[in-house]
Amino acid sequence: MNKIKQRTLQDGVHFRSVQDTKFKTFRISVNFLLPLKQETAAANALIPFLLSRCSSEYPDFTQMSRKMASLYGASLSSDVGKLGDMQVLTLTASAIADRYALHGEALTAQLTQVLCGAIFSPALEDGLFREDDFRQEQRQTLADYNDKRIYALLRCTQIMCAGESFGISRYGSREDVEKLTRRQVTAAWENMLRTARVEILVMGDVDPEPAAQVFSDAFHKIERCCQSRNEAHSFGRIGDIPRVTEHQDVTQGKMVLGLRTSASQFGETELVPATRLMSTIYGGTPNGKLFLNVREKLSLCYYCSSAYNSAAGLMFVQSGVQFQNMKKAEQAILEQLDSVKDGCFTDDDIAAAKLSMVNNYHTVGDSLPALDGWYLSQSLAKIIYTPEEYADMIGAVTREQIVKAAASVRLDAVYCLMGQKEGNAE
Repeated sequence: MNKIKQRTLQDGVHFRSVQDTKFKTFRISVNFLLPLKQETAAANALIPFLLSRCSSEYPDFTQMSRKMASLYGASLSSDVGKLGDMQVLTLTASAIADRYALHGEALTAQLTQVLCGAIFSPALEDGLFREDDFRQEQRQTLADYNDKRIYALLRCTQIMCAGESFGISRYGSREDVEKLTRRQVTAAWENMLRTARVEILVMGDVDPEPAAQVFSDAFHKIERCCQSRNEAHSFGRIGDIPRVTEHQDVTQGKMVLGLRTSASQFGETELVPATRLMSTIYGGTPNGKLFLNVREKLSLCYYCSSAYNSAAGLMFVQSGVQFQNMKKAEQAILEQLDSVKDGCFTDDDIAAAKLSMVNNYHTVGDSLPALDGWYLSQSLAKIIYTPEEYADMIGAVTREQIVKAAASVRLDAVYCLMGQKEGNAE
C-alpha cells in the first residue's frame, strides 16, 4: 500500500489520498467535523442525508439515479458519526476506476462534480430544504432510535458522560429531532460549510488531482472560519457510581457497563495500543474472558463483549441478560476485569489476541470503506499511522503494559434495560 499523502486546500480543509492499483474502484468521502453540542446535534444530523438525496442539478431521486447509472453504477451515500468530542457528517461517492471506463470518461472528475453539487448546491425550495425531503429524513432519523441494543449503549453513554460532549448522541435527542424545522436545518447546513473542519479522503485506483482541484475551487468560494474542537474533559467519578434501570416492552434485558481508562487517542497516547489489546483479551473476541467465562461457562449472558473507544478513552461492556441475572452478570463481568488487572491471562491469550488484531489491521487495506474509516478515525490524532505500522505497535505490546493499562480501568456507570416492572425478578 502506498503511504497516505496529505495537504491543506484551504482553512480547515484537509485533503488526503491513498493510491492503490490493486483496487478496480475508487472512493471519495467528504467528512465535516463539528463540535458536538446538544443545541446543534439534531439539526446537523439531518444534513448529510438531505444532501445525498439529490441536488439542484439532479433535483429528484430518478434524475440522480440516472446520473449515477451513467457513471457505470456509481453510488452516493451519507452517514453521521462521532469522533471523540466531534460530530462527523459524511457524504461518500464511489465508482469504477477511470481506466475501466469504456469510452475514456473522466469518472473521477465527473463524480466529484456530482458530489460537490450535492454538498454546495442542494435542492432547495424558497431557500430552504424541501418539505417532503425534510419530513422523510426526519422520520428515518427517529426510526433509528428503535434498536434496543443501540439504545442501551446510548443511554449508558449519556449517563456516564453527562456534562461532556461525548455524552451527546450523534443524532441529538429524540425530542430535538421531533422539534426541528426546515429553517433550522438549512441554517445548520450553511454553518457547516463555513465553520466545519473538513476531511476529504480519496482512496483506491485513482489519480487524486482532479478531485483535489474540484474541491479546492468549491471551498475557495466559501468564506470560512473553522471552529475549534470542544475542550476535552474526562471527569472523575465523585461519590456513588450511577446505576440506572429503565423498563420497556422487551423480552431480553440489556446491560451496559461504562468504564473509563487513562489512555485516549487525543490525550495520553502511550498506552493506547496496550489498552486496545487489553480490551481484546478481556472481551473483544470469542477467545476473550467475557465470552468464555460469563457467557459460556456461567451461562449468564446471551452475548457479552467489550469495546474500547480510543478517541474518548472509554470502554463499554455490552451484554444481553435475563432480567433475574442482571446482578450476577455484573459481578461476573467485573470479576473478569479484576483477573486481567491481576495478570491472570496466559502467553497464549496474548498471542491469540495479538494475532486477531494484527490480522484485522492487515486486512484494512483490502477494503476501501475500511481504509477510509481507518484514516478518518485518526484525522484528529497527533500522529497518523498506517494499519501496518499499528499492527507492529500491537505486536510490540508487553504483558506489563497490558496489566498497566488494565489497572487504570474503573467502572463509571451501569445501565440496565428490563421488561415491564411487574414481570421482573429481583
